[in-house]
Amino acid sequence: MEIKECIAFKNTSLGYKKNNTVISVLTDINLNFYAGDFVGIVGLNGVGKSTLLKSLCGLLPLLNGQLFIDEQPIINLSLNELAKKIAIVLTEKIGGFNLTAYDVVAAGQMPYNNSFNHLTAKNLTIIEEAITICGLTNHKYKLLNELSDGLFQKTIIAKSLAQQTPIMLLDEPSAFLDYASKHSLFLLLKQLTKEQNKCILVSSHDLDLLLKYCSKILLISNNNTELISVSEAKTNKLFIEIGGGFI
Repeated sequence: MEIKECIAFKNTSLGYKKNNTVISVLTDINLNFYAGDFVGIVGLNGVGKSTLLKSLCGLLPLLNGQLFIDEQPIINLSLNELAKKIAIVLTEKIGGFNLTAYDVVAAGQMPYNNSFNHLTAKNLTIIEEAITICGLTNHKYKLLNELSDGLFQKTIIAKSLAQQTPIMLLDEPSAFLDYASKHSLFLLLKQLTKEQNKCILVSSHDLDLLLKYCSKILLISNNNTELISVSEAKTNKLFIEIGGGFI
């Protein structure tokens, strides 16, 4: 069976602007990610993990080179087209406006709604399926500020599922979760790569979770990137350094 390429960096440089000055973070990246990949992104604070994820979903423009999403140059994709290909879960916690968990998950179907934002029967079915997969059935009408950190993260992931994208990006999703919730979250993500053939990239400092659940590790350090299999990680010098020798 042919393996579908979801993401391709071609001699790509990433960074951002600060006070009208361009800050280069990662240069000359050549990486490929495929359907069914569950990739853990690791590196010390400030090396560019969030920059990589934000560039992937179009929040930051490329400095140089090319980035292909689903075999199309990202610069050729409209925001609506990109929203049908990539869903991102950031660390910032949203709230207010009396939003329920259901409201947030339903927002995942916005790229597919008509101009009046009317939810059809098909939209509603997809929303309910995402809620069920993430185990939110008994919590879907709770306000966001009533949800535990674990349920909140599952709500945002359910929104990403409802978005029906082949690619999911997550930035430190387990940062504020308890031990059991961390494992529950990563187990869910692993199931999604297998059952729905999604390409999932997740940045995390929980190296033990990445080793247990991911299929590949992306190492970021000193402006460089290295993609390895999980089986190589424990003998990889950079991975050992990132773990401080404790893994």
